Amino acid sequence: MRSLRPHTLRARLTLGLLVLLAVSCAAVGLAAVLELNGFLTSRLDEQLTEAGNRFAVSLEHKQDLKKDDHDGDEHADTRRQATGTFGARLVDGTVTNAAVVRPTGTLNVGLTAADRERLEDVPVDGRGHSVGLSALDEYRVIATRGLDGDVLITGMPLEPVEAAVHRLELVAGIVFGAALTAAGVAGALWVRWSLRPLSRVAATATRVSELPLASGEVALPPRAPESDPRGEVGRVAGAFNRMLGHVEDALTKRHASEERLRSFAADASHELRTPVASVRGHAELALLHPGPLPPEITRALQRIAAESTRMGAMVDDLLLLARLDAGRPLERAPVDLTRLVLDALTDARATASGHRWELDLPEDPVTVTGDAHRLHQVLANLLSNARLHTPAGTKVTVTLETDANAALLKVHDDGPGIPEDIQPGVFERFTRADRSTKAETGGAGLGLSIVAAVVEAHGGSVTLESGPGSTTFTVRLGYA
Repeated sequence: MRSLRPHTLRARLTLGLLVLLAVSCAAVGLAAVLELNGFLTSRLDEQLTEAGNRFAVSLEHKQDLKKDDHDGDEHADTRRQATGTFGARLVDGTVTNAAVVRPTGTLNVGLTAADRERLEDVPVDGRGHSVGLSALDEYRVIATRGLDGDVLITGMPLEPVEAAVHRLELVAGIVFGAALTAAGVAGALWVRWSLRPLSRVAATATRVSELPLASGEVALPPRAPESDPRGEVGRVAGAFNRMLGHVEDALTKRHASEERLRSFAADASHELRTPVASVRGHAELALLHPGPLPPEITRALQRIAAESTRMGAMVDDLLLLARLDAGRPLERAPVDLTRLVLDALTDARATASGHRWELDLPEDPVTVTGDAHRLHQVLANLLSNARLHTPAGTKVTVTLETDANAALLKVHDDGPGIPEDIQPGVFERFTRADRSTKAETGGAGLGLSIVAAVVEAHGGSVTLESGPGSTTFTVRLGYA
């Protein structure tokens, strides 16, 4: 039932117009039919009054009228009586005679018991009343008192009135049906023309909704054509265009800010690589000094070397993200994912022997097109993430699968899982699952963001499913 309702504003307006017009036509037609029926019935009552009860009086001494009884014609007065005129005589409330005028004379009417009851119930008030007779259909009758104290009923058929009313109903139905059809077509065209500016606004809004507005430079479609600002549609179009202008300004400023931030990150990362390497080199050189050093100095130099190494890795990660954001192309060559998984898992086992590392590989090698170094970094970051954020003894399983369109690389662990409030932004930069983790072991929160950026640069996708006791990262890479 809900599917039959009109969904568009144009359909609703057109349907509303047709409903109003149909109600108006029905009201006009009903009023015309009732008025015509009342008018013709009143005219029939006037004819009955003018005709009087002459035909009914002639039945006072008529006992038996038959269709071919010419003697009866001499007693029944049919002068100036229309064909179909009905007459009946009631004595002491009982019908004694009933006849109807035919073109050949008069004819007795065989009344049923129900017909007699209806005639006997007609009020003797000289007014017209409608009576249904099984032998003669509907009749309009008038009952008056006779000279002998009897009741004389004179009637005329309602068939001409009903025929005229039915003809009016037929004509009105045809005319109103044609009018509704023409009005529906014309109304639909008119509503469509009137709402054309609104349709343009809707089309523009649809194009805007299909644009990726989250990042990057966005080119908004042309503005919706504005119409008369005095109308509702014109005001909507004007307000929508002004809103698009504000959105375009905001997107332009956001893009400029993103570009400045990317440029700053790239420049800062590039400029920091040399001094960080210099600090690390001087710290390592000082640790190689042959002379004795106080334990405090040795510890401080070791910390300087470790932190400078960590800072150098962070600078390299930031520089990589800046290059990926700038759309720097990666190498495109065949990459054996199976060999890549084996090498990465071997390195992980050597780094974290306290974890249980398992492999699930297909029988045939899996090859994709991409940058082998960056794809190795993706897998290394996922394994490092599992190692750093799960306790010793956790089982980490790396699965490589294929389907018709892509290779699926899954890293699953049965650790405590990632908190739900962290999961929506887990691939964003500087996001850490445990902010209380020590900096030297917890990382800077760039590993998963690099995974997402590298996979996206390869035209793939990475997803996360995590809960207590089960966390799975799924990387999807196309073959092309």
